[in-house]
Amino acid sequence: MTQSATVHVVDDDCAFSDALVLALQAANFAANAYRDAQQFLDAYRCDMPGCLVTDVRMPSMSGLELQQHLLDRNMRIPTIFITGHGEVAMSVSAFKRGAVDFLEKPFTTVAILQSVRDALRRDARTRRVETERSILDARCARLSAREARVMSMVISDWSNKEIARALDISPRTVDHHRAHMMAKMGARSLADLILMGVASGREEMSVHALRGQAPSAAAFPAEVAPNSSPRPAPRSARRWPAADSITR
Repeated sequence: MTQSATVHVVDDDCAFSDALVLALQAANFAANAYRDAQQFLDAYRCDMPGCLVTDVRMPSMSGLELQQHLLDRNMRIPTIFITGHGEVAMSVSAFKRGAVDFLEKPFTTVAILQSVRDALRRDARTRRVETERSILDARCARLSAREARVMSMVISDWSNKEIARALDISPRTVDHHRAHMMAKMGARSLADLILMGVASGREEMSVHALRGQAPSAAAFPAEVAPNSSPRPAPRSARRWPAADSITR
């Protein structure tokens, strides 16, 4: 785990939370204790890597209410619930909202440390994906409207000639837009571009390209729609004739 990742322990039982923080620190985790949910909400920011360990039953604001407050603020921190009163309905509700684990007291040090490791891995993975998505969004924002349309069509396996016909431009112009688009996206190959399409939210176009299927008309910009000539199936979806049907 990165040194900046912190385990936030929220429990109104000061003796318990202090002991848990000491156990976490002994295992080389950075950890902070909070006496109630509001104290944690006042201190936590979205740019703080880490996870939350909270008791379910607390005065003023319960652990489940704290979880909901975080979701309402669009703060998605991996959460581990601890309770002295295991309730199935309560745990189901917590998991539906994204809880990592639900531990019933008394639990072992091994159990809480494993849950914390899992939670921090999830947080690191989520932050890495969000960072990569931000980078891709910035690259997509650099594309001109025409380059963005060409990208959508390229990752859907349209040939340059098909793109040229649909957009009423020359194949050489398509080559120009395609080269600029690939450079701005930092894509070294079509496979790179398809993966970027998936990561940047262009799932319909890129998934169809991977499956070799023609995407729906809704997947493309309005300027492509007026073309009345049907678009041929993607090259990857076209079938060669059976071997026994080929004449010599």
